[in-house]
Amino acid sequence: MPMFKSVLVANRGEIARRVFATARRMGIATVAVYSEADAGAAHVADADRAVLIGPAAARESYLVPEKIIAAAKATGAEAIHPGYGFLSENADFAEAVVKAGLVWIGPPPAAIRAMGLKDAAKALMQKAGVPVTPGYLGEDQSDKTLATEAARIGFPVLIKAVAGGGGKGMRRVDQAADFEAALASCKREAASSFGDDRVLLETYVQRPRHIEVQIFGDAHGNVVHLYERDCSLQRRHQKVIEEAPAPGMDAATREAVTSAAVNAAKAVNYVGAGTVEFIADASQGLRGDRIWFMEMNTRLQVEHPVTEMVTGLDLVEWQFRVAAGEALPAPQGAIGLTGHAVEARLYAETPATGFLPSTGVLEHFQLPPTVRADAGVVEGGEVTPFYDPMIAKLIAHAPTREAALTELADACDAVEVWPVKTNAGFLARCLEAPDFIAGDVDTGFIERNLAELTAAPEPSPAALSAAADAAMAVDEDLDPAPSPWRDLAGFRLNAPPADSVRLFLHGQPVIARFDPEVAERSVLITDEDEIVVFEAGAAFGFLSHPPPGDEAGAAGDGAIRSPMPGKVTGLSVKPGDKVSKGQGLLTLEAMKMEHALSAPFDGTVDEVAVSLGAQVSEGAVLVKLSPAA
Repeated sequence: MPMFKSVLVANRGEIARRVFATARRMGIATVAVYSEADAGAAHVADADRAVLIGPAAARESYLVPEKIIAAAKATGAEAIHPGYGFLSENADFAEAVVKAGLVWIGPPPAAIRAMGLKDAAKALMQKAGVPVTPGYLGEDQSDKTLATEAARIGFPVLIKAVAGGGGKGMRRVDQAADFEAALASCKREAASSFGDDRVLLETYVQRPRHIEVQIFGDAHGNVVHLYERDCSLQRRHQKVIEEAPAPGMDAATREAVTSAAVNAAKAVNYVGAGTVEFIADASQGLRGDRIWFMEMNTRLQVEHPVTEMVTGLDLVEWQFRVAAGEALPAPQGAIGLTGHAVEARLYAETPATGFLPSTGVLEHFQLPPTVRADAGVVEGGEVTPFYDPMIAKLIAHAPTREAALTELADACDAVEVWPVKTNAGFLARCLEAPDFIAGDVDTGFIERNLAELTAAPEPSPAALSAAADAAMAVDEDLDPAPSPWRDLAGFRLNAPPADSVRLFLHGQPVIARFDPEVAERSVLITDEDEIVVFEAGAAFGFLSHPPPGDEAGAAGDGAIRSPMPGKVTGLSVKPGDKVSKGQGLLTLEAMKMEHALSAPFDGTVDEVAVSLGAQVSEGAVLVKLSPAA
């Protein structure tokens, strides 16, 4: 069949923009779909045409197959690319697309079904001779049976949603006493994310590395691999840093894992892009006999750019060509591996406060030009609470791994975002960690080093110097109208001009001294005369006067406030309950993840201001406590 002339992307953000870029290069017209919350989003502006498909909630827009197919019909789109997430691994959606006479840019529905349920997929892989991780794949989903099986497997054990992916519905349990609560949480998250609360159990590998293989198949029976990626740097089972090739991978181990991946794809007559994921026991380095099949993702992966960088191939173009009925663009022997590539996921979140998502308008958004930047947003856009908080991916490619890590760390340091908070500084610290540079890493690396990697940043003397210099420059242009703050700020006390000023950072006074001998940092002056200094991936907002009141609420008043808009998915206390410091009070679901809120001190629950299932706004009081006498 000839190449289709137009494509609709049933997704949003960075992946929609990524697919549109290849489509434009190939002369294919583009159609975007968007929710009411995304009316001003970058992917909408990128497309040739765009169709509104519903309210902000994904279940009323991006997760409604009928609306997406109707949008394709209305715009004359000939093909649908699902991106990743949302409906990308929904076999019913794939079938509906084909039934509507459209081209489905993805694997056959039968392959999606075969690999979509982790328990069935593992059973299939066992039959195909692919090694799988020991565990429980049974149909009996009673709490009693699952607890019994967990004890049989032995702790620590991993609970995983059968229909899961992306770390959703997954919990590590270290002891039997914690199993019941972890299972309940897992099932809630799985039901919310996938509409299916079934789980499987796996033995938890103590020094696990996450190795995955990019595979491609066509409708002519050809299947190739595009080498492996290492995605071991994770937090809460969500990938943070990905790289290709995997450090420490020798030729024999590579042959074993890539051959297993190709066999897995052939077992389901796979067509299109897919990723076969393995878990490796890294306690004795990477070995072919210590790598087990974990799952297969029947779609393009977030981390596909690192494979593109080391192979020089455009994976979206390959998807287009395979979906149009063409043979794979290259045979296995023609696919080379050059240099090393590393990707970091830039999220709108605050690592120092437990990685809580950050929302708002991106008044300033600048990514470094030194690396590939696949961004889902642009300056002036908005990060909303309705979707995943990833706003961009930064990808570096260099002849060696060390050079690629250095280049990417420098790029993360150079990220400038305001006032939305990001994890850029955290990413740079990960990339600069000596053990990570040495390749001594497993999926527990971040948790073991969490305090160091997430410590709240402090401005350096160079940052304070830049703030002082900017403050004095602003002072020269001040309106002559009297202001008690400006009169007392100390910008110019007496002649000769002072080289230091009194500013406020996080509500606390600091003395910022200008030093012409230190390198300046990038500075932004906001419309409110706030001085923002960017340094090491962080943004420090200095004021010339104290902030008007305590914006975070009275310290120690016992009011537990919602850190973001979200839905109450768990309540563990009621009025009159005695609680201990650190005890869980409730869980809040926001941006597709559950966040636990705990008691800040020993005390008594005076009031529970919300009910289970309630939608709450940022800053809303959820629970009120009084301290123990």
